[in-house]
Amino acid sequence: MKAAVWETAGVTHEGRQRPHNEDAWVARADAGLWMVADGMGGHAAGDIASRLVADAVQALDGQADLPALVDRLDDALTRTNVEIRAYADRHLEGRTMGCTVVSLLAQGDVGVCLWAGDSRLYRLRAGELLQVSRDHDPFQDLVERGALTPEEADARPEASVITRAVGAQPELHLDLMAFDTAPGDVLLLCSDGLYRELSGEEIARHLGAAQSVQEIAQAMLDGALDRGARDNVTVIVIRRLDGRGSP
Repeated sequence: MKAAVWETAGVTHEGRQRPHNEDAWVARADAGLWMVADGMGGHAAGDIASRLVADAVQALDGQADLPALVDRLDDALTRTNVEIRAYADRHLEGRTMGCTVVSLLAQGDVGVCLWAGDSRLYRLRAGELLQVSRDHDPFQDLVERGALTPEEADARPEASVITRAVGAQPELHLDLMAFDTAPGDVLLLCSDGLYRELSGEEIARHLGAAQSVQEIAQAMLDGALDRGARDNVTVIVIRRLDGRGSP
């Protein structure tokens, strides 16, 4: 299998209204592994939860085939779920702490998304934007049935309520989605602070711009900040090259 080559850039910001940043991210293009975690707003120690997840992903042994890497990542996040809950018991009198997680593993022409919560993975191909992950929130079923548009669901005040997160329940249930990748694809991992400010159409336009991945990531962050950035914003942009350094 021909090895895929990836360009990667990531940026994060506390936003305009939050006093500190509870997001964390990991980009390991050499291992084909990327991750965004978003500390649960309104809960205790969300920044600690997201950092524990990021540390676990950063420490993962990336030398394996894709199925083995998926198993290792699943195991690492499951252990971190236990670790977060133990921390809450010791330091927070059992109060809820946790974070969303969205991760991408990629080898050759195959990508695997593993996630819990409402941080997202998108793929742009030939101008068409696909949301790979499925939000774990009360409105996702309505969106899929066509009763709400994605923008209407994202704009609702209750949209920030999530039904899964690392640390939130005794057992962590992750969703998994496998999909294909091709040279020229542009992938985006982000926390909800981005897509609650920028529409899908705007995200697609940014990802399709003839710019470097660093310029694209910064432009999306700047766009969210210009809209008021009500939450922390984290963006990882990944472009697949053809193995010779070209899209």
